[in-house]
Amino acid sequence: MILVNTDYIEGKKFEMIGLVRGTMIQSVHIGKDIMNSFKTLVGGELTSYTEMMNEARATATKRMAEDAAAMGADAVVNIRYASSTVVQGAAEIMAYGTAVKFIN
Repeated sequence: MILVNTDYIEGKKFEMIGLVRGTMIQSVHIGKDIMNSFKTLVGGELTSYTEMMNEARATATKRMAEDAAAMGADAVVNIRYASSTVVQGAAEIMAYGTAVKFIN
């Protein structure tokens, strides 16, 4: 499965199949959440949140690709990501794009 954030794939012609998406809501352990609260007082990277978001993004992307494969797609173009806070210490990541099928 080819995944790109452009609206084209060099050298490929394709027809659009439809919108595909993948979502993930991820949280951190309450202990890590408390430690991050203290970390905001002194500054610096909140590594457990960075790890949480990276894991959620990877899972959302995988789920989007699985959605596209189920539709018979060869690729997903124009991929975008959106995030929102669900509760403190938990975030939703959504990956979405257009599933396409290559034509000769």
